[in-house]
Amino acid sequence: MEKDKRNIQIIEWEHLDKRKFYLLGVCMTMMIRVSVYPFTLIRTRLQVQKGKSLYQGTFDAFGKILRAEGPAGLYRGFLVNTLTLVSGQCYVTTYELTRGYVSRYSSSNTLKSLLAGGSASLVAQSITVPIDVVSQHLMMQQRQGQSMGRFRVTTTGQAPPPGRPRPPPPRLFWGQTRDIVAQIFRADGVRGFYRGYVASLLTYIPNSAVWWPFYHFYAEQLANLTPKDCPHLLLQAISGPLAAATASTLTNPMDVIRARVQVEGKSSIRLTFRQLMAEEGPWGLTKGLSARIISATPSTIVIVVGYETLKKLSLRPELVDSRHW
Repeated sequence: MEKDKRNIQIIEWEHLDKRKFYLLGVCMTMMIRVSVYPFTLIRTRLQVQKGKSLYQGTFDAFGKILRAEGPAGLYRGFLVNTLTLVSGQCYVTTYELTRGYVSRYSSSNTLKSLLAGGSASLVAQSITVPIDVVSQHLMMQQRQGQSMGRFRVTTTGQAPPPGRPRPPPPRLFWGQTRDIVAQIFRADGVRGFYRGYVASLLTYIPNSAVWWPFYHFYAEQLANLTPKDCPHLLLQAISGPLAAATASTLTNPMDVIRARVQVEGKSSIRLTFRQLMAEEGPWGLTKGLSARIISATPSTIVIVVGYETLKKLSLRPELVDSRHW
């Protein structure tokens, strides 16, 4: 009994009531998105800016955006970004199904987590990248028609060209989104919506593949170091941010390149890397890392606690008493 309580049991896909799991999962994911989106926006702007031309760091960017653009400025592109809820559910489903498939051939939790995390990210990114491309361009929009990206939406307050009437006020969501979508399509065609797809895969597949094994590793180590009656949910809540910080640090260089490829319209990962190194040196590869970790820490705690709680709440009735919280 002592051994069972100390070991953190992983709830697998076949243990779940799927209807409960999906319904509660969508609600949980939306709450997480609302809480961490401002830091996602800040991270993207920090990664795209040249040097420290506009923002000195995460908190400087937060203050400047809040003063210049108001609270709404921290949520530019948010409604478009919520469409990635679909990819989130596809990610979870792929992760759990892949774990189940790999378990037929191997009992190694590290191998199952590695392959399942990578596969889940591949599926999710194929859905997410077009949404990310549009939402990131919306993130780059500032007041008075300024933009940090290639495209900008029509806004009030701009002087119209000579002989032309002043443009109408922007439609805050669909109007701006349609402007960006049309400009991306005119400039690059359908391929424009998958700009940075390879860079995204090279960023998020390793990130996901690394996060899950480290998450289980940290949870197991903490379980061995703490009393057997220590709540497993607490250990998992600590393990999540540790794994996120580890994965973020390892994959941040590719994340910087991905953001630049998608927002600046570059077509070559290698040339983007060379330009970044020439302009800013190796430190350029760490841009946005603090914002990434700051956004990942609370979100990962919420995700881990929410996800593990979600799985426990979604357990089939006959298995409820077999899991220690």
